[in-house]
Amino acid sequence: MIEVCNLKKTFSKSVKSEKETKKNKKNKISTKKIDFNAVDDVSFKVDKGEILGILGPNGAGKTSLLRMIGGILTPTSGEILLDGENTLKDINKLKSKIGYLSGNTKLYARLTPRELLKIFASLYEMEEKDITKSIEEIIDILKMEEFIDNKIGALSTGQTQRTSIARCLVHSPEIYIFDEPTLGLDVISSKDIISFMKRERERGKTVLYSTHYMEEAETLCDRILFIHKGKIIAQGSPEELRNMTGKNNMRDAFIKLANIGGESNEI
Repeated sequence: MIEVCNLKKTFSKSVKSEKETKKNKKNKISTKKIDFNAVDDVSFKVDKGEILGILGPNGAGKTSLLRMIGGILTPTSGEILLDGENTLKDINKLKSKIGYLSGNTKLYARLTPRELLKIFASLYEMEEKDITKSIEEIIDILKMEEFIDNKIGALSTGQTQRTSIARCLVHSPEIYIFDEPTLGLDVISSKDIISFMKRERERGKTVLYSTHYMEEAETLCDRILFIHKGKIIAQGSPEELRNMTGKNNMRDAFIKLANIGGESNEI
């Protein structure tokens, strides 16, 4: 089980301002740094064999949250517990249990998917016989037979994304963190990746899943967190969130919860 406790991530940004000087009455531009919380006191739990959707508009804090859980970004404060253990005390142990797919993953264009998987498997100190077995299983699961030995630079968007996901699978992690895994994919590729996530859930794996596709999350996720301005504004099953807001779908439910005072959000 993953438990996120009062997690916060503070960044600084530069803000320019103008003020009139007394000497020549000309406007002088000054710059100052201000702090803001990309993730602001967030707490939740995720059980084994559960798909948790993390939904929100651009800039809501979804990616910062996932990067902290994945051990890529250090929290300003708070804790992340994995089966009761504080993951911040042993980041390498955490990473060995997680398969992390970011929204901007870059792959080596000159390698084939098979070569890439062998490299990543060796980084996890897997034995040669286990590497071969794992790669063959992944080829079958993600339907990579047609392009497993082609150069990554020549692959389609869907094939490249499957290769990215395969990289996350090779060491058979307990937890998957997927940040926009179906973004820009065609219907067939998206369907295959969604089927994969469902299959992993049935195997008892945990999936944290961020997406802009509300309808996709509604059919896939056991529970959903709505994040807005770094805070969780609601959480529950899709049915609970629909009942809470009186809306028929996740998009309308989020808009009702986030549009406080007539504020407009892009989702």
